[in-house]
Amino acid sequence: MATTAGHLIGYARVSTDDQEAQLQHDALTAAGCARIFTDKASGKNTDRPELTAALDYARPGDTLCVWKLDRFARSLIDLVTLVDSLAARGIGFKVLTGALASIDPNTPDGRLMLQVVGAMAEFERSLIKDRTRAGLDAARAQGRVGGRPAVMDADKLAAAKARKAKGESVTAIAKALGVSRATLYRALSDEE
Repeated sequence: MATTAGHLIGYARVSTDDQEAQLQHDALTAAGCARIFTDKASGKNTDRPELTAALDYARPGDTLCVWKLDRFARSLIDLVTLVDSLAARGIGFKVLTGALASIDPNTPDGRLMLQVVGAMAEFERSLIKDRTRAGLDAARAQGRVGGRPAVMDADKLAAAKARKAKGESVTAIAKALGVSRATLYRALSDEE
């Protein structure tokens, strides 16, 4: 745990603009958080400016406090990485409800629990990769190819080349064909 000299800093996250962070704010305020940072972003989104601001704001002796783990980390590996980086800076971490709420990751027992959870997450991720690779290999053996279908087929490419030869702008061609400029540039450069 953080020393008594430090502050509790709250971090809340809601996944969509439709969701309200009030429940999280109320719990963080009741826990004694002097300052609360809130992101509106899905867990998959790696751009969480308020989390970055909270991490920048925290000083040694402070404790970063979250309502639930799923509001803080995108994955267990992400959780372990974030908590390790906090610990290296002398900043505590506290979960108010749900998984790990009763565990203090700043104690030796809590660290062990976090490392076990992290090792299990890494093992699970490895199994998923292996199963995915095996599935793709099996599909390839049956003549199926994964991935997204190509946006630029031969007809669109021919039309794009003809329009470009007439001096039409890439923006106009892309709009007419219903593709992005990047897709059009890529298709044309592949042909050169």
